[in-house]
Amino acid sequence: MPADLGTHDRQARRGRSWSRAERPWAPRWISRLVALLGAVSVISALLPALRPRLGVLVEVVPRYAPPVATGFTLATGFVLIAVSRGLRRGKRHAWAVAVCLAAAAVALHLLKGLDVEEATLSAAVLAGLLATRRAFPAAADRPSWPAAMAVVAGAPAVAVLTGTAYLALRPRAIVGHPPLRLLAVQAAAGLVGLDGPVGFTSPHAATRTALLLATLGLTTTAGLLVVLLRASAAPPARSAEQTERLRALLRQHGELDSLSYFALRSDRSCIFSPTGKAAITYRVVGSVSLAAGDPIGDPEAWPGAIQAWLDDAARHAWVPAVLAAGERAASAFARHGLDALEIGDEAILDVAAFGLGGRDMRAVRQAVNRVRRAGITAAIERTGDLPPDVLDAVTTAADRWRVGRAERGFSMALGRFGDPSDGACVLVRATDGAGVLRGLLHLVPWGRHGLSLDLMRRDRNSDNGLVEFMVTELMAAAPGIGVRHVSLNFAMFRSTFARGERIGAGPALRTWRRILLVASRFWQIESLYRSNRKYRPIWTPRFVCFRAARDLPRIAIAALEAEAFIGRPFKRRPAVSRCDPAAGVAPARC
Repeated sequence: MPADLGTHDRQARRGRSWSRAERPWAPRWISRLVALLGAVSVISALLPALRPRLGVLVEVVPRYAPPVATGFTLATGFVLIAVSRGLRRGKRHAWAVAVCLAAAAVALHLLKGLDVEEATLSAAVLAGLLATRRAFPAAADRPSWPAAMAVVAGAPAVAVLTGTAYLALRPRAIVGHPPLRLLAVQAAAGLVGLDGPVGFTSPHAATRTALLLATLGLTTTAGLLVVLLRASAAPPARSAEQTERLRALLRQHGELDSLSYFALRSDRSCIFSPTGKAAITYRVVGSVSLAAGDPIGDPEAWPGAIQAWLDDAARHAWVPAVLAAGERAASAFARHGLDALEIGDEAILDVAAFGLGGRDMRAVRQAVNRVRRAGITAAIERTGDLPPDVLDAVTTAADRWRVGRAERGFSMALGRFGDPSDGACVLVRATDGAGVLRGLLHLVPWGRHGLSLDLMRRDRNSDNGLVEFMVTELMAAAPGIGVRHVSLNFAMFRSTFARGERIGAGPALRTWRRILLVASRFWQIESLYRSNRKYRPIWTPRFVCFRAARDLPRIAIAALEAEAFIGRPFKRRPAVSRCDPAAGVAPARC
């Protein structure tokens, strides 16, 4: 190898050596060091300075300098703590702010009391920031402009009012009786470290006021930084052209995953592989880029789509995560550095093998016969063949039967009903002898020969066994509409319930099962497992994929929010209506 090429390669390796990909620990540890420096700065500012050092210092600098530097140190500490969150996410702007603050902290600690120890720590953190600059490549997110404008307009106003109130409540420290207008001017000038028109009766009072106002000013700046460095809103909505490309991929490869059709949810963004033969749909919730199901398209092109999605997450410092991935997709994600954890099983019915005979199906058989004797009948049709008035009536009934105000679902729900583009969906309607609608199932296509359950609703006053009746009628009619397999609900922690109730289960498994039984009082965990088990389904495992275990709490919160089990305060959820592709919240599957 020529010498110049060898030198070039070594330089290239050195240039990449501190990248975030090569040193994934750098943002995490640097953020901790910056937060530590912030905490030390706050504590140091609150503790009194050492008198011998302070005596030496006041011989060199003006007497008002140490108190003012103390106030700036206090505010700098709070800002460093706030910025550390952006550093953990690899934000370039957070790194630039931290570098400036760490450099300022070196001077401030020396100026406020010759605090050599704190200044040395600040210098060490500054050196670490400079050495790991390549580990912070993430571009700045688009800020939440309403929140940013509220902080920009509101925080200074609150700071000025606070400073004005402080001055008004200390008339003995002020020379004369200045009007409220001058007090406000004094407070505004003090926020940026300037002298105002108000005089003070003693240097101590002037220093104390300057310290308070300077701290308020830097705290206001910290609030603005927190808003500007927060996670961005979701990426741009999926375009009509991207949706059409997704539909084309589904027509060719939709058989691969029972959840593939849910990629058409309107609240998911889309990213394609370089060849355009595969895609991943995802939604950004907080700082988590949340995908669901398997990638769409040719499995040969999955790696390109996965890498493009991971690169996009790294560019914005989002945490990548996948909900309900199949085993094949989980292996593909694992090859790109993600870990996989089994979270449950999907119940799949084989139409050819399904029947009501045998002792195991006795409970279902009895429930179905009871509903038939009550005069309930079922109609199975494609939604594209139904008139608008029928779709309107079904939508009204489904909304009326919904439990709770929020529509739930993300990974296994479509989020709309009756849209003309979803004409291949299947609707099962159960009506009584008087023609009154008593229950419904809505299923989306799973390739050319399958269906996947999207929505299950029934009248609360209907006969027990209505759901079993609708499922059985669907399975009986399935061959006539070209359906070979049907995906039912997803049962979380199915294996825990199945193995934990057997003889010989270990204490750890039994304890985990008891915990899940308690949680089932609030969420449908065990009931979903038992309601699907009676159909003797084929259980297919589903996985959650994630980068690191420390991200699991954040991913869990994002998943619960996406599925509408929890919500952010003051965040209004849009209503889901029929034929509304802009609706962003999906109906629950049960």
